[in-house]
Amino acid sequence: MIRLNAPLFDVYGIGEKFAAKFKNLGVITVRDLLFHFPFRYDDYSFVSPIAELSAGQQTTICGIIRKVRVRRSFRKGIIIVEAVISDETGEIRAVWFNQPYIKNVLVEGKKFNFSGKAREAGGEIVLSSPAYEAADNKRVTTHTARLVPVYPETKGITSKGIRFAMRSILENLGEIEEFIPEETLDENKLPEINESLRNIHFPKILKEAEIARRRFAFQELFLLSLYNLRKKVELTKEKALSIKSDFDFVKKAIEELPFIMTISQKKSLLEILRDIEKKTPMNRLLQGDVGSGKTVVVALAAVAAAKAGFQTAFMAPTEILARQHYETIKKLFGKKEISVALVVGGNKGRVFFGENLETEIKKNDLKKKITSGEVFIIIGTHALIQKDVKFKKLGLVIVDEQHRFGVEQRAGLLSEGKQKNKQAVPHFLSMSATPIPRTLTLTVFGDLNLSVINEMPKGRKEIKTEIVLPTDREKTYKFIEKEVKAGKQVFVVCPRIEIEEGKMVGQRELFKLEIKSVKDEYEKLSKKIFPDLKVGMLHGKIKQKEKEEIMEKFKEKKIDILVATSVVEVGVDVPNATIMMVESAERFGLAQLYQFRGRVGRGKQQSYCFLFTESETEAAKKRLEAITTAKNGFELAEKDLALRGPGQFLGKKQTGTPDAAMKSLHDLSLIKEARGSAVKIIKESSELLKYPLLREKVQEFNKEVHME
Repeated sequence: MIRLNAPLFDVYGIGEKFAAKFKNLGVITVRDLLFHFPFRYDDYSFVSPIAELSAGQQTTICGIIRKVRVRRSFRKGIIIVEAVISDETGEIRAVWFNQPYIKNVLVEGKKFNFSGKAREAGGEIVLSSPAYEAADNKRVTTHTARLVPVYPETKGITSKGIRFAMRSILENLGEIEEFIPEETLDENKLPEINESLRNIHFPKILKEAEIARRRFAFQELFLLSLYNLRKKVELTKEKALSIKSDFDFVKKAIEELPFIMTISQKKSLLEILRDIEKKTPMNRLLQGDVGSGKTVVVALAAVAAAKAGFQTAFMAPTEILARQHYETIKKLFGKKEISVALVVGGNKGRVFFGENLETEIKKNDLKKKITSGEVFIIIGTHALIQKDVKFKKLGLVIVDEQHRFGVEQRAGLLSEGKQKNKQAVPHFLSMSATPIPRTLTLTVFGDLNLSVINEMPKGRKEIKTEIVLPTDREKTYKFIEKEVKAGKQVFVVCPRIEIEEGKMVGQRELFKLEIKSVKDEYEKLSKKIFPDLKVGMLHGKIKQKEKEEIMEKFKEKKIDILVATSVVEVGVDVPNATIMMVESAERFGLAQLYQFRGRVGRGKQQSYCFLFTESETEAAKKRLEAITTAKNGFELAEKDLALRGPGQFLGKKQTGTPDAAMKSLHDLSLIKEARGSAVKIIKESSELLKYPLLREKVQEFNKEVHME
């Protein structure tokens, strides 16, 4: 009997060498492999008579092996194994290349199944590299004459190898205990776990696989909902420091701004200020399109907290953004005489104590000022969660682009505040320019309350967006050159690297490919297209100091065109950049394209977004046209989720959400069912005392999310 937590090499027939290769798929234990689901099924269930085969047909034949021989091809010397197979209706040749061992498996005179694609070669129909399996009526087939599962693969591990291991496990595994309550399964018409595992890996018909997949998607959404609902309940039991805002002070600060705040900005600010007055911790997400003015809202909240005597930690995903937030707060609220510090990498930080009192300071001295409470607003990157950064009275934690941080990084600041505040938890506010569809706010961000900025500041011109087909490239390049010579600047986003479905590629390899993409585009633009213009480039391998220098040059108009990867700082504010050029735009999600576009149009000049595409398919055209017609990012995000699916919309690594849940986030009815069932159970008992197995599973889920 195999145990679920047993290492893979314990399984009969797998062995240590084969098990080591599975590690590249993140598969180490029996349980890991069981939950490594197929991404498609090849239908070889129909057994065709040989005489009825035609070229291009994907099918199974069952016949006697009449002859097997091995030869080398005349030109290239490739080893070819040939088998002649016959049934009652005729005979056919099957060929395999560079697999000489097959000769020892195929026994002349024995009956075998062969599943694959028939093709025409030299005037006859042949089977090219078919899967094969002894036709034994006593055994269920694994690779042929059925719906055959196809899995995500890696070097040295094929779907055939995975099917072999999976069959061995399922035949030797005892019953797995069901943790979802029986009434929940019945209510949602879902099968139990053992039946579901058999049917997702080896379904007799496609419907069985679909029902099993639905069960596992429900399972993850159900656990995610329970996890979030329990977090919400636990938060109401926590104590927070009540931050009472001076509303007259806030009102005056708003009046002194060099622009008029929108209604939704003011509404969001009020929601935040009311939340931080409570004695239970705020847990809020501020959402808004790129350029909608989220920074000023959170900055006002931080200034209000400082006036009340509390510190704010403001964490940004990159140094460039941290510096930008620091400069924004300094510019808008420098006269308020509230100390603001910048803590990033390196040995020095910056701090200002009011107008004209800015100074560069050694990081150790700055840390002392934070610990003593002399500095009230502390802006930085993950450097803020270093053990030696201690706060005196941390009342508010702000995280920019929360999905770009690990869960533990976010938790680090909160626990630091809790220790300092004698068990009182700091209020938590995250902000995101990624428009998040309702389905995601119900699940992935289900523990957060939501504030939405759904309008843009007055005076902004609409960004003109055009899809550029290959025939229009030349004309568009000329237009861009003319605009640059008139003093405008350009962002260029390089194509996203596409990975074939089912293929696993390491982060390092992907990183190298993306850098190559930037370098190639830079070479093309600087030498061939715009040789007279100043072109710069940004990518992940460039050191932080150099990145900052490049961005500074761009802001100072010493660079006309900046080429970057798709992860170039989302919130970077360069008002003179009026053109966004996206290469291979069809490879990006709609919400991502919408964000790219939002990096221009920050000033009052007319801005343009050019979506270059090599694809002229109707589907690609339809997706890109959605950008030109969408009224706002939220509408677009819903379309994006429907078109691409959530796994690509919001990556697993960013959310800590398991795969099955990610893949089902476009299914609103399933989300509602899972959440409804979770609410019912939490109402009975938030501690899940009636359901010990479920309680254990939620705790496991909690660990899994935090490890992501």
